[in-house]
Amino acid sequence: MWKTLPQVLKSSVVLLIILSGICGIAYPVLVTGIGQLFFQHQADGSLVTFAGRTVGSRLIGQPFRSPGYFWSRPSDTSPFPYNAESSGASNLGPSNPLLREHVERRIQRLRHGNLTDPEPVPIDLVTSSASGLDPDISPAAALYQIPRTLPCTESSAQGPDCTCATAHQGPYLGNIGGPARECPDAEYRSQKDAYAAAAATTCEGFLEAVTEPV
Repeated sequence: MWKTLPQVLKSSVVLLIILSGICGIAYPVLVTGIGQLFFQHQADGSLVTFAGRTVGSRLIGQPFRSPGYFWSRPSDTSPFPYNAESSGASNLGPSNPLLREHVERRIQRLRHGNLTDPEPVPIDLVTSSASGLDPDISPAAALYQIPRTLPCTESSAQGPDCTCATAHQGPYLGNIGGPARECPDAEYRSQKDAYAAAAATTCEGFLEAVTEPV
């Protein structure tokens, strides 16, 4: 045994050096090179630039509050919304009264900001995602905010003849998820992107499902 120990140690050290070179140097350099060559924007973090400076990433939402922007989904990350270093949800279950309280408070803020008749509020505008970083909103959420954000006439903003531009991304790979509007990337590209159709899911139905009416 002791006679073969030097040979075993030598083989182990050589194998360690070889694997460290392959896994620690060659493979990262190869993957980074391919990413920079074919997917540079994505490899660099899908960053969004505005007025010549980097303002965010297409993969991480931002808490827009200006009337001219489409507002994003709520975020429950701490110590501030959309904190990429602290991804997570509120962990409030359907039986928790705090969930209803949070949803109702968000409904009031949205309706106060929109200054429109009390239409059903899309559910993704009053509930946070599991990561707290979701950068997208649904077509329903975008359509709900049109009266506040777009320079449409009152009649066209409420009907299918709205002349505002329509822009959204479809389901991932054609069948994963649903259509969504990118935020914050689309916000910085243009404040005039909107949708001409809305989903039927509303936060009122969600409230009825999770708790008894008060």
